[in-house]
Amino acid sequence: MSIRSFLFRCASLLALLTCLSAHAQPLVLRVSAIPDEAPTELQRKFKPLGDYLKKETGADVQFTPVSDYAAVVEGLANHKIDMAWLGGFTFVQAKLRTNGGVVPIVQRAEDEKFTSRFIVPAASPARTLSDLKGANFTFGSPSSTSGHLMPRYFLLKEGIDPDKDFKAVAFSGAHDATVAFVASGRADAGVLNASVWDKLVESGNPNAAKVRVLATTAPYYDYNWTVRPGLDAALTAKLTQAFLKLDPANPEHKEIMALQRASKFIPTQASNYDSIESAGRSAGLLK
Repeated sequence: MSIRSFLFRCASLLALLTCLSAHAQPLVLRVSAIPDEAPTELQRKFKPLGDYLKKETGADVQFTPVSDYAAVVEGLANHKIDMAWLGGFTFVQAKLRTNGGVVPIVQRAEDEKFTSRFIVPAASPARTLSDLKGANFTFGSPSSTSGHLMPRYFLLKEGIDPDKDFKAVAFSGAHDATVAFVASGRADAGVLNASVWDKLVESGNPNAAKVRVLATTAPYYDYNWTVRPGLDAALTAKLTQAFLKLDPANPEHKEIMALQRASKFIPTQASNYDSIESAGRSAGLLK
């Protein structure tokens, strides 16, 4: 065998080994969520779902926590996050940031008619939203659909301008933190999403026991699972089908659905959130 032939075969073998090695690397799916609850709670909720998605897609599913809502939007836009659990308003922000590149794939059935709850201390004399004028009020995160945008929108419809009619406005950063703010007296009233409120009540949360619901908003679309621009179409289809297959009657799915507080997942589309975008513009939160 000539030296040239030997070197050619070595080069071919090296190329083949490199190719096989590359294909042997597991596909990594980086998943995140808006930080609307404590980081430990988000991790707890995602663990069984992440294991299920790994089984269904064959990908190495990794949860990537973020510090704030904006970081999720930027992560999707910069391809540092492949899929994220977004609120309706955060989805709108991501859609605008990526010029319509992000794709919402599924939502819980509950997210078709989502609501927010206004809360006050149990002993508060307030009986209507109008009674909150002059109060120290706390929203959740500035980018939260159910903890800020939609409650602000409904307050304005009731003739209450938070920036003018409340003594002070604060942002707790998360729904469970809002309950803690009101329970401790740091705020006279606040608002959070109905799902987190129900979960806190069901779990016997001590802060929830110190406050009561004053009012509930009209329903609106909210949370969804969204994938980044350009995510592989086959993987996107696998993820979508994996969510749609989840069934609380299936013992293997029961814990996942309970943690996600979902009766089932259904397909969704960007147009479902047009009203959220309109509300954002009406409230002056979108340019």
